[in-house]
Amino acid sequence: MTFDVRFDALCEWLGRVLPVPMLSIEPASADASFRRYFRITLTGEHSLTKGETPVRTLIAMDAPPTNEDCRPFVTVARMLADAGLHSPAVLAQALDQGFLLLSDLGKETYLSVLTEATAPALYGDACAALIRWQLASRQGSLPPYDEALLRRELDLFPDWYIERHVGITLDPAQRITLNNMFRRILDNNLLQAHVYVHRDYHSRNLMVSDPNPGVLDFQDAVYGPITYDLVSLLRDAYIDWDEAMQIDWAARYWQRARAAELPVGADFGAFWRDFEWMGVQRQLKVLGIFARLYHRDGKEAYLKDMPRVMRYLRDACSRYDELSPLLRLLDELEARQPAIG
Repeated sequence: MTFDVRFDALCEWLGRVLPVPMLSIEPASADASFRRYFRITLTGEHSLTKGETPVRTLIAMDAPPTNEDCRPFVTVARMLADAGLHSPAVLAQALDQGFLLLSDLGKETYLSVLTEATAPALYGDACAALIRWQLASRQGSLPPYDEALLRRELDLFPDWYIERHVGITLDPAQRITLNNMFRRILDNNLLQAHVYVHRDYHSRNLMVSDPNPGVLDFQDAVYGPITYDLVSLLRDAYIDWDEAMQIDWAARYWQRARAAELPVGADFGAFWRDFEWMGVQRQLKVLGIFARLYHRDGKEAYLKDMPRVMRYLRDACSRYDELSPLLRLLDELEARQPAIG
């Protein structure tokens, strides 16, 4: 490992806040942002707070303040815990330095264990946790997932996927088509009932744990469309399932949400349509983000997941006449795909 200045500063801070010396510190994970995570092994079974269950490992977050703000992480971690979800406890913090010390939810992600045999129980737990999160919703407690933010996310598609990744500039007619499609998508998204939205509720951010699931990467949570997190879960950029399974899991969520008196409506067909249209927004955004991660940040691994996301997008567009102009535009772009990798 190359010990950079921030790593040395993190170790110095940990030396002050840990109850005992570290036995080891090693990379735990990195995400698509500037944050880094390290797993700390302590020299014995010690706890930071009297009465806690003893722990052997903890997680240190390094989030450079010039690029990241730890305060939303701390706020949303508490909101998740208050809603009855299993999220990392913040054990120590140095917000001015961008350092957090967290409880460790383990190494086993949903993605690492999902199979057709394990998926029903894992997704059942994830949907139950999602409903608890949504039931805790209070307008004004989180930033709004409003038109401006949804539109900024959609703009990632022409800016990074079309112009940078595919390598073309839309002509005036294509630009009008895309803007019209964005308008229709946003109109649907904004009419949906609003609740707390994790915003990246998928198999890489859910941990197999007790209680299950452990929930990570929640610092960008907002107050927005009720179908968004379910789309993130069931139309995951990193693993896909037969559409019949998606519909079955979505229907089970919808039934439980109705029983919990969440604002999902009495018609599953209408709910599923909202789910698909929300998915179109997310998939356009994700294609833009993955393109940006490759071209700007040099993170090539995301390229392999782009075909899956594009398939979700094309399949949804093919089912709705109103989205057929977007499908035709995707057809025009398909012939211009680059040979990368």
